[in-house]
Amino acid sequence: MAAKKAEQVLVNQWRDILAVHARTLCELDRALHRHGLGASDFEVLDVLAEGVASDGGCTYRVQEISDRVHLSQSALSRLIARLEKDGFVTRGMCEEDRRGVRVSLTPKGRELHGEVLPVQRAVLTRMLSAGPVDTD
Repeated sequence: MAAKKAEQVLVNQWRDILAVHARTLCELDRALHRHGLGASDFEVLDVLAEGVASDGGCTYRVQEISDRVHLSQSALSRLIARLEKDGFVTRGMCEEDRRGVRVSLTPKGRELHGEVLPVQRAVLTRMLSAGPVDTD
């Protein structure tokens, strides 16, 4: 009986995590849509901007970005293609591995990131600082 109850507690915790994630993602998409971005678009820009902040001119391999934004390689490639078409990122060949592609933030991308960063952080603060919401 105790094992069954402990298992249910774990399942409930997992469902709470999923619910918070889903609600937060919806809020992010809604807030960022006004700027022409979705939550995943912003995450890619944010990863690239963090690299620029740390070393001034960082580029990432697509695989490195994929590991951080939790998108499949194909979904990320399509997203990066859209961001490149809009002038927010550039893609180039990876010098150390010709099969790889490196992605860099453009000045236009840095400007957009700076504009929407406070919006994204405000949503995260609002949605996550209160902790999980009981839906029972």
